[in-house]
Order: sequence, then C-alpha cells, then structure tokens
Amino acid sequence: MTELRLDSLPSEGLRLDGQPFGAGFTGALGLVLTEVEPDRARAWADVGPAQHQETGIVHGGWYATVVETVASLGAYRAVSMRGQTVVGVSNTTEFFRPVRTGRIDVVARPVHQGRTQQVWEVHITRASDDKLVARGQLRLQNVEQRSAQAAGNGSTPA
Repeated sequence: MTELRLDSLPSEGLRLDGQPFGAGFTGALGLVLTEVEPDRARAWADVGPAQHQETGIVHGGWYATVVETVASLGAYRAVSMRGQTVVGVSNTTEFFRPVRTGRIDVVARPVHQGRTQQVWEVHITRASDDKLVARGQLRLQNVEQRSAQAAGNGSTPA
C-alpha cells in the first residue's frame, strides 16, 4: 500500500478517491486535499446527486464526515512526528444553508492542541459566494501509534 504523505501534496491537490488514498467510506466523499499542516487543513469537493439525501440537498452526514476527515488529517500532522496518531471522540456539526450542487471549500483549524487531546473547528463554505454552509467541531484523542495499530486502526486517518 502506498503511504499517504501529508507533508508534500501535489500542487493540484490530492484526491481522496480510493486510488490510492481514501479507500472505503472516505473515498466516496469526493474530497481533494489542498493543504494539510499541523495548524490548518484545507480541502474542496464538487457536490451533487451522489451526496444528496432524499430531498435533493447535500446530506448532513456528508458534512459531518468531511469535518471528521479534514480535521483528523490536520490533527494527525500535529502529532505524527512524536509517534502518535489521533482518533475522533466527539463530532458536532451544525448546518446553516442547503446546497444542491457546486464546489464546497473546507478549512479546518485547531482550537486547542494539547498533549493528550486536540479540538479542531471546521468551516464549510460555498465557493461561489463564500457563505457558511456548515460548521463543525471535532475533539480528538492523541494516542501512541502502536496502540492504535494493535486495536486495528491504521496509523494515518482518512
């Protein structure tokens, strides 16, 4: 398996489409990572019918999953050099306006980065007018990589 290198993303971004990154559930999001640093992570996605719920708007679960994915990658960058990984323990996502189609921009920033846990806030906006569509907060536990691997989790979230 190819290692996910978050410190050197291609200039066009890294598409999490399962080839070779973002397998499974994450691959279905349609996310393109453009920046993943210890103090900020950015991504975008073109949304449409594949992300819709029954009423023809983007499903709230899609937003919550994007919050978890993008914040987790930034949080991982913040602790990976000290032999740790992260696991999400609380995800709160609020929705402000519906979206049917178009580009969505995602920016995640840490609110708190401690020895044992982190809290990240994520803003999801419409690219067309920069209006806030959803906002999330993710609390993560910092754990030693070997204990996460023993529990069956990978060393890189996503």
